[in-house]
Amino acid sequence: MEEIIKTITLYSAQIIELLGASVIVYASGVAFLHYLKYVFQRKSAGVPNLEIRLTLGRSLAIALELLLGADILKTAIAPTWDEIGQLAAIATLRTALNYFLERELRQTKPKEG
Repeated sequence: MEEIIKTITLYSAQIIELLGASVIVYASGVAFLHYLKYVFQRKSAGVPNLEIRLTLGRSLAIALELLLGADILKTAIAPTWDEIGQLAAIATLRTALNYFLERELRQTKPKEG
């Protein structure tokens, strides 16, 4: 039974990692297409529309959460101390990235009016 749970957990982690990577690839592609549209419509390579950056930032924040969840799942079943240390380092880095990304998103909200 324990082996089945390990297998299911590892496959679930891989699926969640794939989802996180898919969010990054999709959001980056969409942001790039919107950027190209912005550049060609304005005939300049100025600063991209704030909404493009905010949308990409939100997507990256979600992807970071998914990837962190996958890492937690991978080490949930009988982890070694080495795996726990790696998870702590990864969780710290991803949490810090997410914190600063969220802070930037809050500071750059579009002005209403």
